Amino acid sequence: MTDAFVYDAIRTPFGKFGGALAGVRPDDLAAHMVRSIVDRAPGLTAEALEGSDGKHGAVDEVVFGNANGAGEENRNVARMATLLAGLPVSIPGTTVNRLCGSSLDAAIIASRQIQVGDADVMLVGGVESMSRAPWVLPKTEKPYPAGDMALASTTLGWRLVNKNMPREWTVSLGEATEQLRERHAIGRDRQDEFAANSHNLADAAWNAGFYDDLVVPVPGTDLTRDEGIRPGSSAEKLAGLKTVFRKDNGDSSGTTAGGTVTAGNASPLSDGASAVLLGSEAAAGTLGLDPIARIAGRGAAANEPQFFGFAPVEAANRALAKAGITWDDVAAVELNEAFAAQSLACVDAWKIDPAIVNQHGGAIAMGHPLGASGGRILGTLARSLQRSGGRWGVAAICIGVGQGLAVVLENVSAK
Repeated sequence: MTDAFVYDAIRTPFGKFGGALAGVRPDDLAAHMVRSIVDRAPGLTAEALEGSDGKHGAVDEVVFGNANGAGEENRNVARMATLLAGLPVSIPGTTVNRLCGSSLDAAIIASRQIQVGDADVMLVGGVESMSRAPWVLPKTEKPYPAGDMALASTTLGWRLVNKNMPREWTVSLGEATEQLRERHAIGRDRQDEFAANSHNLADAAWNAGFYDDLVVPVPGTDLTRDEGIRPGSSAEKLAGLKTVFRKDNGDSSGTTAGGTVTAGNASPLSDGASAVLLGSEAAAGTLGLDPIARIAGRGAAANEPQFFGFAPVEAANRALAKAGITWDDVAAVELNEAFAAQSLACVDAWKIDPAIVNQHGGAIAMGHPLGASGGRILGTLARSLQRSGGRWGVAAICIGVGQGLAVVLENVSAK
């Protein structure tokens, strides 16, 4: 089998819920990413995309992740984005839904297609507008119901729950995180410190220019950097926020039933999109780009739905085993920060130096538009390794309903 490589990666700035990107449809966000990443590849001319002599063009397929699928991104947003971006109608598109892991799953699926020889160039990514997620009204089993009907929000979490699903599995993501931090004795103080660090690292990375080549602003908006970053954050400031899912009983040890999760140590609702160009080694000539990193290992894992935040632990361990390396070899980790507590549980379980994790900030600061986050962490990891010279890195993400995904990258310039 041939190897699959990351050739380029971009994303939009991530906007707050109801913020600067709330006026942009998710299919338009996705189309902007598709068009922008194609335009960055010198080899992807209009002629190359169209193909000739009855052969298909340079891009074999577009695979996009999306967690909602109930609103303006319905009816296969990958295909819609490809058409809206003005790419040839001959390029197929498919949409993946593995909730928060959707765009990382898109990259995993596409990398397998490259490895087995079914594709040479794959354009992958993800999109989510949590601001524009619709309310839905279920159809009634019988016509003319006598009682009231309630709309369900599709922004986040469980909706229209099957009555046969065990109740302990269907708790809110926040309550699930409280249960996880209780199991692993992760206190409020550590969570707030982790969250403050996320903001300050993100701010420093933006100020240093790290994201200048990774982030492409959305036309018609004024947003040029992630909207949720709070420079100068501190654990002391975050300590003043009220807990959301349980009442705070003042215990900071993390071992009691009191609440610890706040709006400050959890990722916010967000809008945004990401895109990654993947290809075989031979694709360098097609794209006119040099590869950045090789996809060296992939891993998926699952556990009890309420402990979704811990699933990346096994997913990453499996990906490392597939790559033939250990945690001692890893120079950088991009772990999506759904919550500070679940992130800390994973880092503790891996027994790694926290300093190599999310060195340029994380989702608590920058935001977590569900379908786009996997592409964000994969692209950030590839560029981080390229600029630091580190050889091996891990991108990992937790997924609602108890799943985790991970990808190991090898910096091609560090072999």
